[in-house]
Amino acid sequence: MATDTCTSCTLAPVDARLHIVIIGSGGAAMAAALKAVEHGARVTLIERGVIGGTCVNVGCVPSKIFIRAAHIAHLRQVSAFDGGISPSEPHINRPALLAQQQARVDTLRQAKYEGILAGNAAIAVLHGEARFKDDQHLVVHLNEGGERVVTFDRCLIATGASPAVPPIDGLTATPFWTSTEALVCEAIPPRLAVIGSSVVALELAQAFARLGSQVTVLARHTLFYRDDPAIGQSLTAAFRLDGMTVLEHTQASKIAYVNDEFVLSMANGEIRADKLLVATGRAHNTAALNLSAAGLSTTAQGAIQIDVTLRTNVPHIFAAGDCTDQPQFVYVAAAAGTRAAINMTGGEVRLDLTAMPTVVFTEPQVATVGLDETQAQRAGLHSESRTLSLDKVPRALVNFETLGFVKLVSEVGTGRLLGAQVVAPEAGELIQSAALAIRAGMTVQELADQLFPYLTMVEGLKLCAQTFFKDVTQLSCCAG
Repeated sequence: MATDTCTSCTLAPVDARLHIVIIGSGGAAMAAALKAVEHGARVTLIERGVIGGTCVNVGCVPSKIFIRAAHIAHLRQVSAFDGGISPSEPHINRPALLAQQQARVDTLRQAKYEGILAGNAAIAVLHGEARFKDDQHLVVHLNEGGERVVTFDRCLIATGASPAVPPIDGLTATPFWTSTEALVCEAIPPRLAVIGSSVVALELAQAFARLGSQVTVLARHTLFYRDDPAIGQSLTAAFRLDGMTVLEHTQASKIAYVNDEFVLSMANGEIRADKLLVATGRAHNTAALNLSAAGLSTTAQGAIQIDVTLRTNVPHIFAAGDCTDQPQFVYVAAAAGTRAAINMTGGEVRLDLTAMPTVVFTEPQVATVGLDETQAQRAGLHSESRTLSLDKVPRALVNFETLGFVKLVSEVGTGRLLGAQVVAPEAGELIQSAALAIRAGMTVQELADQLFPYLTMVEGLKLCAQTFFKDVTQLSCCAG
């Protein structure tokens, strides 16, 4: 393949505007590109694959469509109202569901990524793989052939992450799935084994179960073992009610693929499955960047090290999103990209994650924000908590869906709200209220005194706050 690195092939500034190069085209990259242009910079965006990154192409968007389809299939089979509404076994037309899913992915990628880039004259797009030549130049191996040297004033690395593959004997010799392959599968397997207890593993495991797979989850520890134990206990119970097998404290020591089936060997036996999904976390996409040429520092896991202003140890090079050690959520990446662009163009802002909400799209959903009890203790805070089971929340009662809870953590003495953990249907729709309360420095008394619409799930926050002061079982339905 021809290589051309002559001066005439180097992208030199055509005007006096600050030139920012962004590696990647996902949530962090796009947010940064648009904000940098807004602040008067000229941007070159480099993407080696499909424009849009993980979220729209192989992550958030297709997975939530897949999960929603599974939810609808589940409701047609079983609900709390089966005594009065006859259930029916749905026919799953996977090719039709997949076509619908991918059409929406294509539409959103065009509308939110490709179309925006094409319509912005201040952003140039290079399709190829970038690597650092030094701390002012990148060499781009173009997808169409050849190489190009790009000079920059500032650089943002936003290359994301990819599914990690654990070192299990025999695994790489088998046709296992990562989440990428699972989301575009053409048929729902009769038997699915899932290795991992990550968010991705659990969301997809339940979805496949609701679409007809016999699912077995192998969790090295317990589900959500890093969080409040009640979260994992509630979700494990929900999974088992769905007919799933959850094997805790279980690891596969060897994996083989024989006669069109997977054989997972464990200390106490083996599991056989038609398909195997491996979802044990995501690895930072940094290995191919030649970071050492620019003097950039990484963690032992390959994450680019940054400070609260998104700067690396090289002051004019920034990083954002899943290639760093920040929480791997697209909204965190986008917020980081925006702030990085402001700082690359002369500003000085920080990314504050103290009230960062999280949502796991299982059913019931898991949503958290702020500190749990253990984290508060580690932070040196004297805290107390209250837990309200969903059978005390009117909306959950009328829905006949009472598996789960709302838990609030407050600071002793001040009453300041420190955190919330929720396991409930649509928990993601109520957690932002808790996040805003934490951001505003509200106390649990102030939260309890707020007006919440009756017969909403978010009213559970008010009721839980009231339990710090009274027995809510002795209140009328909508007592203030």
